Amino acid sequence: MDGRNGRTGGARLLPLVALMCATACEPRAAAPPAPEGPKASVKLAAGSLSATVRRTSHGIPHVLADDFAGVGYGYGYAFAQDNFCALMDALVTVNAQRARYFGPDGTYLAALGSQYNNLKSDFFYQAIIDDGTVDALLAKPPPLGPSPDARELVRGYAAGFNRYLAEVGVDGLTDPRCRGAAWVRPITERDLYLRYYQLSLFASSLYFLDALVDAKPPSLLPDGTLPLPLPVPASLDRNVFPSSESLGLGSNAFGLGAQATRNGKGMLLANPHFPWEGSERFYEAHLTVPGKLNVSGVSLLGVPAILIGHNETLAWSHTVSTAYRFTPFELKLVPGAPTKYLYDGQIREMTTRTVTVQAKEADGTLTSRQHTFYRSHLGPMLEYPSGLMTWNGLTGYAFHDANATNLRLLDAFFAMDRAANVDELRTAQDTWQGIPWVNTLAADAQGRAYYADMSVVPHVSDAKLARCVLSPIPLLVLQSAGLPVLDGSRSDCALGTDADAVEPGIFGPGSLPRLQRADYVTNSNDSYWLPNPAQPLTGFPRILGGEKNQRSLRTRLGLKMVQGRLAGTDGLEGQGFTLEQLQTVMFNNRNYSGELLRDAAVALCRRTPFVLMPDLTFEDLRPACPVLAAWDLKGDVDSRGELLWRVFIFNTVGITGGPYVVPFNANDPVNTPRTLNTLNPQVAQALGTAIRTLRERGVALDAATGAVQGKRKNGVFYPVHGCSHDEGCFNQISNQILPDATYEPVLGSSFVMAVSFTDSGPVAKSVLTYSQSSNPASPWYADQTAMFSQKQWVDRRFTEAEIAADPALSVTHLQE
Repeated sequence: MDGRNGRTGGARLLPLVALMCATACEPRAAAPPAPEGPKASVKLAAGSLSATVRRTSHGIPHVLADDFAGVGYGYGYAFAQDNFCALMDALVTVNAQRARYFGPDGTYLAALGSQYNNLKSDFFYQAIIDDGTVDALLAKPPPLGPSPDARELVRGYAAGFNRYLAEVGVDGLTDPRCRGAAWVRPITERDLYLRYYQLSLFASSLYFLDALVDAKPPSLLPDGTLPLPLPVPASLDRNVFPSSESLGLGSNAFGLGAQATRNGKGMLLANPHFPWEGSERFYEAHLTVPGKLNVSGVSLLGVPAILIGHNETLAWSHTVSTAYRFTPFELKLVPGAPTKYLYDGQIREMTTRTVTVQAKEADGTLTSRQHTFYRSHLGPMLEYPSGLMTWNGLTGYAFHDANATNLRLLDAFFAMDRAANVDELRTAQDTWQGIPWVNTLAADAQGRAYYADMSVVPHVSDAKLARCVLSPIPLLVLQSAGLPVLDGSRSDCALGTDADAVEPGIFGPGSLPRLQRADYVTNSNDSYWLPNPAQPLTGFPRILGGEKNQRSLRTRLGLKMVQGRLAGTDGLEGQGFTLEQLQTVMFNNRNYSGELLRDAAVALCRRTPFVLMPDLTFEDLRPACPVLAAWDLKGDVDSRGELLWRVFIFNTVGITGGPYVVPFNANDPVNTPRTLNTLNPQVAQALGTAIRTLRERGVALDAATGAVQGKRKNGVFYPVHGCSHDEGCFNQISNQILPDATYEPVLGSSFVMAVSFTDSGPVAKSVLTYSQSSNPASPWYADQTAMFSQKQWVDRRFTEAEIAADPALSVTHLQE
């Protein structure tokens, strides 16, 4: 992705490989009618697993079964029909077989938008397999190991997935990506648990995969000595050691209570910003076991529980949390012996593990490749990044991952699926303590709104920071990135624990922030401090993200949209939310930086017709003035000027001293900073850079957002509305720029859901921006993308009567 096009969650997007595409003049598509599946009732053989899968419009399966194994069975079968190859590819990864099937030098699109090398990835996952990590966690009793209910759910899911493969055969798969492939096989329950463990590590070890694989003892210098530490840098970009919210992901969510809604009941807006391709796509489903489970929403690939959704009386969503999930430890090494270190004055020896994987060579033969990992008792060694946390003759760095023993996540989400209200959701989270890296926002039918960061966080108190972060590199990292790098030579600097924690080394629920209100809570990936400005959350450890720090423009806009609706000052009818107004607010596509700064930028443009650029050439600003003056301050598909503004704003982010006149004020966090500093010459240069950038790409300054930003599916271009995090856009879209200058969404608004509780039960609307199936041959490959393009919503069918009334209804009975 070209960095000028925006960032997600307050950080740069990691690079994506540019995809080749056709020309930009292909036809734009109108939203087609919902594809109708066959109205069929298929009876199959009797057996120990059974489910009924009812599909409604857009391919959404409603799975009905008598027990958890059965509902998992129906879910696995339906999912395989739509996304078989996507999950199989993920399972090749977690089984350390990418080099075997796709070659050691190949790469794949992984979590966080980065490209991982196949061989390094296999070494990483093979170490997990050889260590027996997942097997050991499966052997533990709940809550450290899975509950009987979760095990039944997974057993059924694997059987249903395999049922589909048995019916069609490897050569009969409709998705060309894996039809006839050697890596297609029946899956096991263990495969799925490896996948869930992968998801736990998403915001920690997976981000540092290369750093963990690359770590090796330093080689001797020509004079026979070991290298010394490099000079300490003067400063450090906070994103070098990203917290969860800066991993290329983000999200928005509102929990609205009785005082914020027109009918006095709860309401929820879910707007996770997740990748549009790859293994972190969402899948929609409705799961019912009468008397035990009735939940609708989305899961990540391979997960048989609903992660974001609603049941009869509770709705919830998640946003990526600012807390760190990992803690490096600085080791003091024994001089001349880089694999020995001091701990409480005693010498300890690192352990090693050599893993072996198979790699497919150019001639098709398989060869064995080996790699050795080094580990201290505090965790594996890492080398990240070069020149900063390096393994040299005096120091090395061990990596502790708080989620390294977390296989509790499936039960944590499954317990929320069955919670009847905010109180029971809280009990579910306190019991399992398995939410790996997200906040939770919820609302219930009783009109209570709830926010919590009940995620897994290393137990590092502020007192421990003061005592255990002393040497230059740890001090720099803490000051610049907020990450604690602890002294690894002292036992009193080891992770602490809480009496209410499910295991040692993490904070228990009583030490983590949460808030319940009758009006509202929001989060857009800033820290826990300000879910509602009327009641800031304070007094929590710094590792969770910090307090009284600047909020993003996206956070500020979300708060202002709620406040404006409650006050009735947003141009909509009345005060307080209706469901329709919540949908309107979600897709209003306001550009908050434009609202704050556009007029000043136009005035600057008009009085500064030419600007001297850093390369000592002049840029003519005059063509930008009328474009920005006429811009509607939105990111709609027909907005003209937003693309120019997007590049301008990106180039103001790094301005020395910032682009604002009025600085951030912790006593007025929703309204500061503000006012464009037009006296700073870098501001005018940023506008000149924006003009040059669009000219070089061949994009007109007044090009409509939807003429450039869109998704191409099966040869049809679907314009996409929304804009970037840096611009302060709530409906966030982050792109890679293709060779034809098209901005193709790679992450951002993914599953969008608005839920309102009524006297008759929940009423919900949603849209899955990239559609239900990743299979180009599926009728549900692009239908919701077309709807999203036109701000249309799917009516979520929840009751039996609503399901039966769907004109596209098809029914399949499964038994074995």
